[in-house]
Amino acid sequence: MLKVSRRNLLLGGAAIVGVSTLMSKPGDKSGPRDPYFLDVQSALTAAGIATPTLVIDRARLNANIDTLVGHLPDRMGYRIVAKSLPSLSLIEHIRQRANTDRLMTFNQPMLTALSEAMPEASQLLGKPLPVQAARNYFAALTEQSAPAADRVQWLIDSGSRLKQYADLAAAEDRTLDINIELDVGLHRGGFEPGAELQATLQAIHDNDRLKLSGFMGYEPHIPALPTTLGWRDKALNGAWKKYRAALDQAAEVFGADALQDLTRNAAGSPTYRYYEDTEIANEISAGSCLVKPTHFDSELLEPHLPASFIATPVIKSLPTTRMPGLEFADSAKRAWDPNYNKTVFIYGGHWLADPVDPPGLSYNSTFGRSSNQEMLNGGPDLEIAADEFVFFRPHQSEAVFLQFGDIAVYEGGAIVDTWPVFEASA
Repeated sequence: MLKVSRRNLLLGGAAIVGVSTLMSKPGDKSGPRDPYFLDVQSALTAAGIATPTLVIDRARLNANIDTLVGHLPDRMGYRIVAKSLPSLSLIEHIRQRANTDRLMTFNQPMLTALSEAMPEASQLLGKPLPVQAARNYFAALTEQSAPAADRVQWLIDSGSRLKQYADLAAAEDRTLDINIELDVGLHRGGFEPGAELQATLQAIHDNDRLKLSGFMGYEPHIPALPTTLGWRDKALNGAWKKYRAALDQAAEVFGADALQDLTRNAAGSPTYRYYEDTEIANEISAGSCLVKPTHFDSELLEPHLPASFIATPVIKSLPTTRMPGLEFADSAKRAWDPNYNKTVFIYGGHWLADPVDPPGLSYNSTFGRSSNQEMLNGGPDLEIAADEFVFFRPHQSEAVFLQFGDIAVYEGGAIVDTWPVFEASA
C-alpha cells in the first residue's frame, strides 16, 4: 500500500536539498554480491523454489549448537526453547546433536504437538498458561502422547494460579509437577523471595497432588543494561542473589536434599554464556542463538553465526527510482542519495527482517511497506535481475519462521531437506 504523508512528501522532494547543510551526504552502499548468497541462490533455483522461503544453513546451525554445548560447564543441562525453533524436525535435529531431551514450551498446541512427537522429552512451560489451556491439553492426550503428560512442568507465577492448578490436579486425579517463576529483575511477574513465595512453597508441600519440580529465573534485560558504574554486573549479581534466596526458602520447606533434584532453570540466548558453573542454575535455556536473528547480534553471542535467512525472488528490477506523484523530486533525491538510484520490487515483503544481499538495499519510507510487492532501493552498482533472489536476516525467529511454510535446509551447495513448521499460535 502506498503511503505518502506531508512529512514524507517534503523529505522525498526538493526540501531535502534545503537540509543538506545539516546532514552528511550518504555514500553509495551498493557493491558486488556475496558469493555465499549467490551459492544459496543457485541452490534455491536448482530446487525449483520460486516463492518467499525461510532458509536454514545446516552447517552453520551445527556450528552454533557445538558452540553452545561447548560452553556448558560440567553437569549443566541444556533445554531447547521450542518457540524460537518452531519446527519438529529442527528441534529433533538439535536434540540429537546437543544430546538433550529437555524442551521449553510456550503454548498448548505446541505442548500437544511435542507430546505426540516426542513423548519421552521433558517439557517445561516457558510462560504460565491459563488453567483452561492445561485442561485442553489433558483432554487432547492420545495413547501416544499420554506418557508425556507425566514429564510436563507447569509454570506458576502466583498463589491464585497455584490454587487453579491444585483444583485441576484433583479433577484430573493426577500429580502435577510445579515449577515456580521467579522475578529476578525482569519484573514481568512471578515471585520474589519473601512471604508470598514461602506460602506458595508450603501450599505445594501440603498438597499430595502437587510436587515442586523447580524454579525458572529469566534475566534477558541484563545485556541491555549499560556497563557504566557496574550496573550490568550489579543486575546480574542481584538476579543470582534473588535466585539463591528462593532456593534457601525451598530448602527450609522441603529440606536441603530436595534441592539436588530440582530443575533450576535460568538464562536464555542473550545470557546463557554468563553461566560458568552450576552454583545457581543447573540448566540453561536457549534457542534463538542457534539460528541468530539480528536481535541477537550482541558481543556475548559473537561466536554464533547467522544461520537463518529469508530468500525471496525479485519480481521487477528497474534502472531508476520513480515515486508516484513525486516524479519531479526523483532526480534531486538521487543526486543527494545514490542509494536511491535503482529499484527492485520483491515477491512479498513487510517481514520483521533486514535486507543483507545484494549489499546496500533499503526500504523506501516514502513508498511505504508492502506485503505484496515490497519496494527496495539500491545504489548505481546494484546488479540483480528478475527471478534472482534478495536475502534478508530476520529480526527474530519465533514469529517470522512461521510465515513461509516449510523451511528449506541448505547444506553443501544444495537444498537437502525441508522442515515443516508449527501452526501459528501465540
